[in-house]
Order: sequence, then C-alpha cells, then structure tokens
Amino acid sequence: MADGRKKEFWRWPESSWKDPNLNWQDAKYVTVGIDVGSVSSQAVIMADGQIYAYGNLRTGWNSPDSASNTLQFALQATDLKEERLDYCVGTGYGRVNIPFADRCLTEIACHARGANFIYGPQVRTVLDVGGQDIKVLRCDEKGRVSNFIMNDKCAAGTGRGMEVFADLLGIPIDEIGDRSFQYEGQEPEAVSNLCVVYAKSEATGLLRKGWPLERVLAAYCRAMTDRIYSLVQRLGVEREIAVTGGMAKNRGVMDRLMARIGLERLQSRWDPQIAGAIGAGLFAYALCKKGKARKK
Repeated sequence: MADGRKKEFWRWPESSWKDPNLNWQDAKYVTVGIDVGSVSSQAVIMADGQIYAYGNLRTGWNSPDSASNTLQFALQATDLKEERLDYCVGTGYGRVNIPFADRCLTEIACHARGANFIYGPQVRTVLDVGGQDIKVLRCDEKGRVSNFIMNDKCAAGTGRGMEVFADLLGIPIDEIGDRSFQYEGQEPEAVSNLCVVYAKSEATGLLRKGWPLERVLAAYCRAMTDRIYSLVQRLGVEREIAVTGGMAKNRGVMDRLMARIGLERLQSRWDPQIAGAIGAGLFAYALCKKGKARKK
C-alpha cells in the first residue's frame, strides 16, 4: 500500500443502508436486533417489523463496543435517536455482552426467523455458515426451528478460515469465489486438511509445485464445500433451502455446494449476513406487541 501498511486481504466490505421510503415516525414500534458474531456484527432497525436501516461491521475485540458501534453505524444515516427504540434483542456469539439488549436469544432461532423474512415462508432448511461455526436448521413456514445440527468450534469450513486463507494467498476475500472458477482443466481434488494451520501448509506446498492461485483456490473451496456438505447430509435437506451468514456471498463454495445437493438456493435482495439481526429485530417487535416495550 502507498502508506506502507500491509494490505488486509481478509477484510470484507462493511456496509450500512437506510430505506428512503420508510418513515420511522409512522411506526408504533421501532425495534432493533443486534447480532454480535465472532467475525462480524450487525444491527437491524425495524419499524413495525419492516427493515428501516442496518449496519454491518467487523467485530472488534470487545463485544459491548462492537454492539454499540454497529448500532451507531446503522443510525448514522437517519434522524432516529437511540432513545426512541422500543426494544432490543441481542443474538450471536457475544449476545450476553450487549449492554442495552432487553433480551437475548440464540442465533439458531434468530437465523431461522430472519431467513423466513428474507426468503419467504417456503424455506424449510437454513444453512448458516458464520465466522466460527456452521449450522443446519430445519424450520416451518413461520421460521420456527424444529431441528438443527452444528459443527464443532473450529475455524475449518467457516468464515474465519476463509479470512486466513485470503491473507495467506494475498487475494481479497470478496474475489475468492469468482477466481476459484478461473482455472484451466478439470476440477482439482480438495485440499486434504481444512485445519487452518495444515491447510496453509498444504496450499503453500501446492504453490511451490507450480499450481496457479486459482487452482489452489478451487481446491480449498471444494474442501470447504465437502465439510459443509457432510454436515448437511447428517440432518438432510427439505426444500426450499436458504443460506445465511457471510459465506453465503462466496460463490466458490456455495455454487459447488448447491451442485452437490442438487438444488438451487433461494435468492433475495437482502444481505444474507444480516439474517440473524433481522430475526432478532422481529422477535423484538413481537415482544412489543405483547406489551414488553420499554417504558418511556
């Protein structure tokens, strides 16, 4: 970089958004869902159950600060004040450390509810590939979870593993998916080990053998696909399937996975990374309608 700092290839684009056509002052209840994950944090502000604004930031070392910073990031393009919020539900890895949350709920419940909102009531299987773990959820037409399975607490096959790999190869993380298809010849075999430490060593060895970067990326994305697919098989898939979490944006993994499953995943205009916060915001709205709104 021109200023001498090392480029952070792992850093994905942060974002915020506000609906220009929605007036929060017309809403009876303004709620917020905060999802503090191990890698990213999201805040979704809802006006009577509709998305008014959201923010998506990198999680810092401090969960309370990450929650506050993400909420302020979502609020900054609006004239809404934090004091106007009627209820806040926290979820995610750091949910118990959100100081202004009125209630905390698991990311399992919130991602299922958020996927139902994003993709519609036809969703029956939700695959949540986050920064720290992978979950496969079974839900009904209202986004209520009936069964789930998750991997162990390991970076293999998760967003954090992909970040480490992006830095190792010097490729921006948001380019990995597309570039993993830009190689000549047959699809390479998957790398043999997804452990972050061993995968780095294996990838370095393949590069020394003369493999182009794109072929190494394909081998790594295929390995991540295999890891996720093995978990999906354990629970099984019921139509339709939706994907949430940051890995949903990586077509190098998702296109290969859906080809293995034999289904097309549902598409939406909403960022799949905010699904957990959407679900939390909807739960907050439901609680307000039950008389749990903050006393003003």
